[in-house]
Amino acid sequence: MKEIRSEERKLPRMKKWNYSDAGWYFVTICTKNKEESFGKVQKEKVVLNVYGEKIKNIWENIPQHFENVVLDEFIVMPNHVHGIVIIESEKKDKIYTVGNNDRCSLQRNMELLPKVISQCKSSFTREIRKKYGDFSFAWQKSFYDHIIRNERSLLKIREYIHYNALKWEKDKENPKNLVF
Repeated sequence: MKEIRSEERKLPRMKKWNYSDAGWYFVTICTKNKEESFGKVQKEKVVLNVYGEKIKNIWENIPQHFENVVLDEFIVMPNHVHGIVIIESEKKDKIYTVGNNDRCSLQRNMELLPKVISQCKSSFTREIRKKYGDFSFAWQKSFYDHIIRNERSLLKIREYIHYNALKWEKDKENPKNLVF
């Protein structure tokens, strides 16, 4: 399967935006080459396999590792995860626990949203390598993000996430729809 080249992806992050600022963010993380590692869509419903259940569990537990992060609507699809991540106002010098339960301080130049997504992806990869000996799994580099700026946008994104499985046959993330 063809690997998506970096120039085909959205440019990373909005310039001059601090991704540690309080806000609502729609994110998508994809498996490398859009491989269907998390399950299948059957009868317009996502049926997760053990990897899908594992990434769902890791995603749901993000707020336990980052004190000022809250989750909204999300879905695990066969080869990607869509979710809304809310960063609440933070206190100075806050300490965060990360996926492996080490403690680390959020440094001034380290942005929180990329840290959250990186930790989610690395926790999943580390766990499947340890538990299943699977060293072949990989994530697509980086992630897609969209800053949610108003309620109308939030409602449209929630609806998109909620009905994502219904539209899987036509979804651009579906490997059957990749153009080579």
